[in-house]
Amino acid sequence: MKIVILDGYTENPGDLSWDELEKLGELAVYDRTPPEKIAGRIGDAEAVILNKAPVTKETLAACKNIKYIGVLATGYNIVDCDAAKARGIVVTNIPTYGTDAVGQFAIALLLEVCHHIGHHDREVKDGRWERNPDWCFWDYPLIELAGKTLGIIGFGRIGQTTGRIAGAMNMNVIAHDEQPTDSGKAIADYVSLEDLFARSDVIALHCPLFPSTRGIINKNTIAKMKDGVIILNNSRGPLVVEQDLADALNSGKVYAAGLDVVSTEPIKGDNPLLKAKNCIITPHISWAPRESRQRLMDIAVNNLRAFIDGKAVNVVNP
Repeated sequence: MKIVILDGYTENPGDLSWDELEKLGELAVYDRTPPEKIAGRIGDAEAVILNKAPVTKETLAACKNIKYIGVLATGYNIVDCDAAKARGIVVTNIPTYGTDAVGQFAIALLLEVCHHIGHHDREVKDGRWERNPDWCFWDYPLIELAGKTLGIIGFGRIGQTTGRIAGAMNMNVIAHDEQPTDSGKAIADYVSLEDLFARSDVIALHCPLFPSTRGIINKNTIAKMKDGVIILNNSRGPLVVEQDLADALNSGKVYAAGLDVVSTEPIKGDNPLLKAKNCIITPHISWAPRESRQRLMDIAVNNLRAFIDGKAVNVVNP
């Protein structure tokens, strides 16, 4: 079997190994593939593995040997799954590799908002503490989280992980999800979306991007929130109407935001959040600890091996 990886660099910048995939066939690995070279690099390969390189209906028509597409991520909208299904091509994803990493990162964003550790570290190293007349200083309000309410929108595996960590910090945890579970009820009280907006001191987004959730944070929903609310998003960028959030940050209605995702990635220079007050933005790295990427690699290998054995798993276009 010929296997081609179109954009392997973010998954494996050199600290992991592709050896297990090489055992399954003749492997070609590209760090990055621009759209105009995708069909040519796939060529007569039977298995295509990708992260963000788009596979369109036209690409599928041009590459007639494709039998399998493995997405190195949970989201798979980068592939025309309907066109793949029409051609009998199996598409798989990686559903559960980064649960702990993403939950941990949501809390890291929150703690940075509460303490601005990076800022104060830079100030100390620039000599300000040495010159300071007092034995300590701080430039932002320092926030204690115990007793405050965290509202989580989307309470699946990742949302529940974030909720457990928040509970360990003595936060009150409430959640909104269309499908409450017993495991979720053990961590949080399920509430309506309106109630969550009204009661939360911090709101964390852990929901998928659906038509019903696109732009769920907007000027109208922000108006229903407490003054000084903190908003976290390391789920999907388009969950937020970015100009509305920037306006709310600049007015002080929203005290701070911690974001690991934006609507267009890489971020564009005209994104209004780049100049918004008290907005922390990281470059979509919640998923990226080595342990998480190794888990992703292992599942990707198992997905392809199961397909070869005629027992495909994690199929998104059955």
